[in-house]
Order: sequence, then C-alpha cells, then structure tokens
Amino acid sequence: KFILMSCVESVLSTNLGMSMSILNSKTLPKTVEIYDTTLRDGAQLEGISLTVDDKLRIAEQLDNLGVHYIEGGWPGANPKDVEFFERAQKELSLKQSRLVAFGSTRRVNGNAESDPTLANLVSAGTSTVCIVGKSWDYHVTEALRTSLDEGVAMVADSIKFLKDQGLEVFFDAEHFFDGYEANPEFALRVLEGASDAGADCLVLCDTNGGSLPFQIEETVSEVVSQLGTPIGVHLHNDTGCGVANAMAGVMAGATQVQGTINGYGERVGNCDLVPIIANLSLKLGVKTLPDECMEKLTSVAHHVAELVNFSSDPQQPYVGSGAFAHKAGLHVSAISRRPDAYEHIDPNLVGNGTRFLVSEMSGKSTIELRAQQLGLDIGGETLNEVVETLKDLEYRGYHFEAADASLELLLRASTGWEQDFFQLQSFSVNVGHLSGSGSRAWNDVAVEVDTEANVSIDVDGEIVEASGKGNGPVNALDAALREALETRYPALGKLRLTDFKVRVLETSKGTGAITRVLLDTTNGEQTWTTIGVSENIIEASWQALVDSIVYGLMNTQE
Repeated sequence: KFILMSCVESVLSTNLGMSMSILNSKTLPKTVEIYDTTLRDGAQLEGISLTVDDKLRIAEQLDNLGVHYIEGGWPGANPKDVEFFERAQKELSLKQSRLVAFGSTRRVNGNAESDPTLANLVSAGTSTVCIVGKSWDYHVTEALRTSLDEGVAMVADSIKFLKDQGLEVFFDAEHFFDGYEANPEFALRVLEGASDAGADCLVLCDTNGGSLPFQIEETVSEVVSQLGTPIGVHLHNDTGCGVANAMAGVMAGATQVQGTINGYGERVGNCDLVPIIANLSLKLGVKTLPDECMEKLTSVAHHVAELVNFSSDPQQPYVGSGAFAHKAGLHVSAISRRPDAYEHIDPNLVGNGTRFLVSEMSGKSTIELRAQQLGLDIGGETLNEVVETLKDLEYRGYHFEAADASLELLLRASTGWEQDFFQLQSFSVNVGHLSGSGSRAWNDVAVEVDTEANVSIDVDGEIVEASGKGNGPVNALDAALREALETRYPALGKLRLTDFKVRVLETSKGTGAITRVLLDTTNGEQTWTTIGVSENIIEASWQALVDSIVYGLMNTQE
C-alpha cells in the first residue's frame, strides 16, 4: 500500500510539475478584463425576450458581480434599446462596471461625422463604446460590395471619430478567425488601421463559432506578437469549445474576454463567462473579478437565469446545483474526512456548496452528513429508521436525490419537527370541458377548459376556506392555497413555480399507473425541488405543492 501510494504521489507530482512548466513557459496576463454581452448577444438566444426592466435588473446583477464592462445594446437600433440607455443614465448607479454602447462602423463611402449609427453611440451617454467591422475580405467584397481599402477606411474613420469625442473605443473584428485563415494580410490591415486610429482594444471575433482551441491560440499568439494594442477575444460555442477557446486566447496573450453569463447567445450560445472567470482566477491565478466578488458567482448566475426565465443548468461547471453533488458511497465516505478528495476546488469560493445525494444506494454516513449540513442531530435508532424509510419510499417511486427540499422536510420530521404553517382539512378540484366536443379540436374552434380548486385548511386553529382558478389542476390548487395563506404569510408573494414534471412509473398499468411529480420553485434567490408520488396525479401534485410552499416559507424572509 505504501509503495502504491508513493507511485501515485510521484505521478501526480510529475504531472503537476509538467503542467506548471507548460504554464510558466507562457506569459499569462496578470489581469483579464471581463466584458459581458448578455444584454445584447445573449438576448439573441431563441426563447429569450428581455424587457427594459429585465435588462436594467441584469445590469445591476452584473455590476454586483464586478465585471469590467456591461454591453447594454445597440442604441438607435430599436425602441427597447433606446429606452434602455435613456433609463440607464437615470436609474443605473453602477459601482464596479462600465456600461458600453454597441454599434457598427460608418456606412460604405459615408462620412463618420454625419453617420447616424456613430451619432447614436455618442448620444447614448456611455464612456465606452464598442463597434463591429469587417475583417474577412469575403464579407467586404460580397456583403458590403466595396473595396478592401474602403473596408479598412470604414474601421479607421469610425474609431478616430469616436476617439475625438473622448470615448474609450473597442473594435470587434467580425469573423476574424475565418478572415485571418482566408487572407491574413487583409485581416491584419484592418487591425492595424483600428490600432493606428486609437482603438483601446482589438477584439478578435469567432463569429461563426467554428474555431478550435489550437486555432484560437495560434492566431491570437501571432496577432499579439505583431501589434502593441491590447487584444481581446469574442467567442461562440458552436463546436462546444467556447470556454476552451477563451482559455486558449488568454494563454496566447488576450487580455479581454467577451462572453455571456450562463453562455446565452445566438444559435448554441456564446462562451460562458462563469467557468471562464473561475478557471482564470482559481486555476491560473489570473485576476478577473474583485476578490470579494468571486463568491457571488453562483448567486448571480442563478439570478440571471431567473431574469431571462430559463432554468439554471444543474450541471453547469462551478455553479450548478450538481457541480459538487456526491452520490456514490465511496465518494461520500472519503469526502466526510477530506473535502478535497473528490472536489477540485472549495465550493464556497464560488458561492456554491457540497451536496450529498440521498437514494436507495445511500448508506448511513450519507444521510448523517446531509443531516449535519442542516444542523440536525440524527443518530442511533432514529438514523436506522430514516434509512429504512428512505429505502421504502424510493421503492414506492420517490426519488429524493432530485428533491432536496422534500428530503430536508423528511429529515426534520424524523426529529419530531412538524410544520405549523397550515394543516389540510380537504381539497377538491373540478375540471369542466365547455366546448361540447368529446375530442381534441383540430380546427380553429378553441376548446375551453375551466379548472377550479377549493381548499379547506387549518391555520392556527382557524378553518380557512378558499378557491382558485387556473389553467390546470396544479395551477388552480396553487392559486387556492395562496388565496388562503397570503394575508398571513406575505412571503408567499416571492415564491414562484418554475417547472412541473410528471413521470409515469409503471407504464404497464396505463392510466392507473403510479405517477411521480417534481415541482421546481424559486424565491428569486434560490431554487428547490419537491416531490409527490401517488396513483392519483392530483394527489401527487398536492404533495409536491405543499412541500414546496412549506419549504419556501421556511427559507424566505418577508
């Protein structure tokens, strides 16, 4: 055993030494600027539609995180962006970030002084602007239908005009990596023109997202060696290499990374700033965010997900709910003694935490650790009873590794705890099909379905009855329960159901099969999942709904 451990330590030491040697052979920048384009590029993801209020709230979150630049949008391009910049000047009080207005170069054969796009950039009221221009000769001759000389002049003229207005100017070289491969001489001419005109940063864009890390590193390295202006990278994730490409760009000398929180963006998205920030700061020692802001990474990533109305990815590196979740008994046993045994960083560094998943595979140590995390003292015979109860419930169809909130309530109940928010007396649900048709309406005639729920609950010894309507049984029950409780528990107003999943567990029984319901709920800061299992889908939904409300009231301040 000693010889084996010595060999392992030797291999690890050798590999670590080789890795550090490779890193030391490169001159990594001490600081990398984080440029967030969630409000513009990120908003182009299918399914995202941000209001002006949404954009302002996201900007506040990004400033709270401490990113260097927040790209607000394209002033003058649409009424929403016009309103955003007008309101931003009055309502946003950024403490750590700079707001950026985005636009394009002057028109073909036009004049920078009279160009409307450049005028809108100036009037946006930001101290920093970013303009995009062509760096691929194919786009200049075919899309713009002009000469290569004019293509370079469009970039240089625009930057010079904006610099004369006293602005910090970034130049996004559109399709740079494709352009550099096709005609490196012209691509570099564009960058040189931008640099000579006074650009503060030259951003190399992988607009089509087709480049691979070795291509990014080679190209960025060549550009850095030939130009003295700071270089940035703007990368998309079409090959699944967005984050890796950003790391390659920095390894080659880029000092600015443009991307989005959670990787939102056109097609399959932009490079995800969340793991990029964590990798640079925690793995390579490159400063990105202010030190005190790194632990906000998880909360901001989740908050932005809520604002764009997307569910957080549980497997997102560093900040996902499953990023530091452990299920295997061997892992749990080891991590209880040495947290670094199965975790590549301390989760607290990014505001996340270790989770021990409980299932029928779990041993006593897993459940005991989970209880300790909750501040519960469960041991001896009580622990044995909890283990057996969990195994029985899992056999009946419950799945607690996917429903942490329900698990916590079960563990608390094992100590004698009882929730005292309310007790159910009865509920009923009535669904009325009012179209007069016995089948689905495939024509233009809408089928009207009326759903009403009634609940009777005991609140502090008082029987409260309420009803609610919804677009289905769960929605109606939720409305009725809120109607009964909202005056006593104002915190309910912060709770919102975000997802509803139903799974049939015994398909051979058809409509009589047991169903499992999972409900996701958020209070705007954290998200939790609850579970219900029954042969009756409404009863299963009610179980999950009650757990959701109880857990929410326990963890949400009024």
